[in-house]
Amino acid sequence: MKNKHLIFTKIIKKETSTKILYQDKIVTAFEDIAPKAPIHILIIPNTFIETSNNINKKNKNIFAHMFYIAVKIAKDKKISKDGYKIIINCNKNGGQEINYLHMHLLGGEKLKALY
Repeated sequence: MKNKHLIFTKIIKKETSTKILYQDKIVTAFEDIAPKAPIHILIIPNTFIETSNNINKKNKNIFAHMFYIAVKIAKDKKISKDGYKIIINCNKNGGQEINYLHMHLLGGEKLKALY
């Protein structure tokens, strides 16, 4: 699908059946449809940013807010004490499958090291 990123736009606009866990004017968070851990949540900016390479002086606060919300959700889901991962993939070789900046929050079990 050429415009896979459009699914995120539909989720933000609540045009899908996706259960939104958190939403404010800056970001939206929801469960991943193909979870890699017991808790696997995606946090996306409500404004389209293609990859982390597109973070700039004007939008850098969005990136910080994404991290802030990821930590808030980790605390709400009771995984902050035992630990969790925050992952952002960038472009094809970095494992990014949808060209829309998104953050993965994973936890709920002991996670393997990536390196």
